[in-house]
Amino acid sequence: MNVRRLAILLFTAILLAGCATVPLTGRRQLSLVSDSEMVALGAQSYEQFLKESNLSEDARETKMVRDVGNRISLSAEDFMREHGMEKDLEHYRWEYSLIEADTVVNAFCMPGGKIGVYSGILPLAQSENGLAVVMGHEVAHAIAKHGNERMSQLLLAQLGGIALSKAVEEQPEKTRQLALAAYGIGAQVGVLLPYSRQHESEADRIGLILMARAGYDPREAVPFWQRMNQQGGARPPEFLSTHPAPERRIKDIRNHLAEALEYYRH
Repeated sequence: MNVRRLAILLFTAILLAGCATVPLTGRRQLSLVSDSEMVALGAQSYEQFLKESNLSEDARETKMVRDVGNRISLSAEDFMREHGMEKDLEHYRWEYSLIEADTVVNAFCMPGGKIGVYSGILPLAQSENGLAVVMGHEVAHAIAKHGNERMSQLLLAQLGGIALSKAVEEQPEKTRQLALAAYGIGAQVGVLLPYSRQHESEADRIGLILMARAGYDPREAVPFWQRMNQQGGARPPEFLSTHPAPERRIKDIRNHLAEALEYYRH
């Protein structure tokens, strides 16, 4: 009994010591990995990921991704300064890639601002404004440190909560797989694992503000997600899914539009 009680106390101490706060929402999140470690791991994973992928040769579409990305990342930096995250800015080195995969309707942003957009999402985006919905959402995942939170959860659940540096040293391939899972990327190129419903909802809200501050109309988020839902086909009930149900997601976005439109009008 004493051993069990000690284990509970140690576990509680780990959670209390390794907590951070999500900007805007104020939610407390588990954070057992330093930002510098996550950024280094993200840069390494991104480089490896690009080696295994085909970059688009379409100059116009690649330029559009980079142009929208630059505006969103500048917006994100302003957002971070306003929320007391100035020190975090030193960890971000923004980079944007358009990956040739017409059947993959998705995008991602790794810690440190390494952004990948699959060409399959461009027809649904339809315009720079629609693409801003996508990139605002993905950058929101990065500045809300959802990858760090998931990596912390995975280290705790699968490797007993050991330090990332020790995990890399003792189980490099396992740690790499955990890192990709934390970023939302599966073992195969083009397979993106979903974030939790809570992470998705936070990224939706923060992403609206990022795109609005960058000069993109946040109201485009509603028709964009409607197009995404029409493309998705049959879905399980919300409680069986890690993504918000389509109707719930759009309702929440509509509720957050007034907040985002204040930035857009200014």
